[in-house]
Amino acid sequence: MEDEEMEIAFRLNGQAVRRRVPARLHAVDMLREIFGLSGPRVACEHGVCGACTLRVDNEIVRGCLLLAPQLEGADVWTIEGLTATGEIADLQAEFHARNAMQCGWCTAGMLITAAEILDAPAPMDRQAIREQLSGNYCRCTGYQAIVDAVEATQAKRLMARPSP
Repeated sequence: MEDEEMEIAFRLNGQAVRRRVPARLHAVDMLREIFGLSGPRVACEHGVCGACTLRVDNEIVRGCLLLAPQLEGADVWTIEGLTATGEIADLQAEFHARNAMQCGWCTAGMLITAAEILDAPAPMDRQAIREQLSGNYCRCTGYQAIVDAVEATQAKRLMARPSP
């Protein structure tokens, strides 16, 4: 039973993939070990720090709380995929400009969560941004620079929207 494997197929960063994986392998470990992606990190392994955050079927989830076979048929995005598409280029630029990504350990999960904030139907104020980011731990920045970066990106995106 311990060595049981399953074949799974899903979309990873826009590409169809199929792999045989151990049935008890965590999704974040699969992404790192089998696919060589370094963005999702293994940290707390309890789903509270946010370092393993992924976008699965347009919802952010904790990769340490999912087993790889649970991704069967899913649309999975990591920071590598979001970066490659350019979807978060403006957000990444603001993180860089405001030094909001100091050591980098939390950055991938923070950016994926921030992307979800920016996709919300209505703009969020600073307190709402803080609350949305509260599931992602950062021990370097104190969150001020991160909230500033998300708020600035949100403001620029709002200004770029065409008038009705």
